Amino acid sequence: MTLFDAALAARANAYVPYSRFRVGAAIRCPDGSVHAGCNVENVAYPQGTCAEAGAIAAMVASGRTTIVEVLVVADGPELVTPCGGCRQKLAEFADPEVPVILADLGGERVRTTIGALLPGAFAPAHLAGSGQ
Repeated sequence: MTLFDAALAARANAYVPYSRFRVGAAIRCPDGSVHAGCNVENVAYPQGTCAEAGAIAAMVASGRTTIVEVLVVADGPELVTPCGGCRQKLAEFADPEVPVILADLGGERVRTTIGALLPGAFAPAHLAGSGQ
């Protein structure tokens, strides 16, 4: 299954009774496995979950912790990028050079990287010497 197909299938299952704005995300690991997630809203806004966070949770639940490619798909007037929180979550598991593909329902539209989306990311090195 391609990243686009996995993200699109996850997007179809998004729980979005409030915004009606479906988002799907899929990530690929070094072993080729693909993990997908969708956005899940909650009436107690902002307690929902982003699609990227769902994909990361699925990846970690499967015992993997490294991302080599990301795809986000949504349908709107502009391409959707991961939110700031999800950019940091992705950076936890992906090198700055990891590609992030932005897609609409017709397929891939733009390629960028984790580093371009989150320059100067907070990283484990920032905690060095903190006594933790």
